[in-house]
Amino acid sequence: MHDDPAHATTASAPAGVGNIGVGFDLLGHVFDGPGDVAVVRRIDEPFVRIDTITGDAPGVEKIPLEAAANTAGRALMALREGLGLAHGFAIELDKGIPLGSGMGGSAASCVAALVAANALLETPLPLQALYPFALDGESVASNSRQGDNVAPMLMGGAVLATADRIIPLRVPGWLHCVVVHPGQVLETRRARAVLAEPYPLREITAHSACLAQFLLGLERADEGLLRAGLHDLLVEPRRAPLVPGFAQVKAAALDHDALGASLSGAGPAVFAWFASRAGAEAAAPAMRAAFQSAGFPARSWVSPVAAPGAGLIESAT
Repeated sequence: MHDDPAHATTASAPAGVGNIGVGFDLLGHVFDGPGDVAVVRRIDEPFVRIDTITGDAPGVEKIPLEAAANTAGRALMALREGLGLAHGFAIELDKGIPLGSGMGGSAASCVAALVAANALLETPLPLQALYPFALDGESVASNSRQGDNVAPMLMGGAVLATADRIIPLRVPGWLHCVVVHPGQVLETRRARAVLAEPYPLREITAHSACLAQFLLGLERADEGLLRAGLHDLLVEPRRAPLVPGFAQVKAAALDHDALGASLSGAGPAVFAWFASRAGAEAAAPAMRAAFQSAGFPARSWVSPVAAPGAGLIESAT
């Protein structure tokens, strides 16, 4: 092996809230909280390898070291293939996001590795150009291609993620979130399996009305439209039974005047949006207590919705 320690970069990617309830596989935002870190080295050999995976999240030892079966490894394989690179990459991952948490842990590893590897290119790509490679990496975890986690992690804030575009959304500075994670694990594939049955057209129409109001609410910084639109009529009813305590946590958020609350990604984490930081900070203890009363210790984070995305920590020349 011919590793060059001078050609190495370190990047971090934050946790995220996929779907934002009303936008299944389309919407997402990041928040100030846990994150994943990737150290990427340029190597002479024409392949991608993962050297180490560390972190204090339970089950981190089960994450595959085989590059093709790992979201970060697969993303850098796609980068190499897409750009026709002659050299390869070696990756070290430090997992800070709990596994199976609904906070985008698989996506964060993938995005952190891409941002670090991109900095090693002779001509780094714009962050948006990394999106298709991030989708390739994320597909390893969910067996599907959706950008609701990787897109906001690349760009920061809240985004609309289509099959081939990242569209940043306007986020008013007063908008804050609470994210609460219980001591539960819910695999994304299991959470997607409960969505297989078809939906009645009337439910889809009602949900579309919520999505339209939500997007207009962000564009206009309109608290009333956000409150009217932040309702997941399609996915939440089917996934909520997979998360013991969810109903109580959502009720606690709404009792503290949340604009809305739902599952973060596939769950079991729960998020809520608030019209001020003070409102979010007041609600967080009650949301934690609701999970605890259901028998699950919980952690919470309060953050602006317009939080920063992935970035370099250090770079050697």
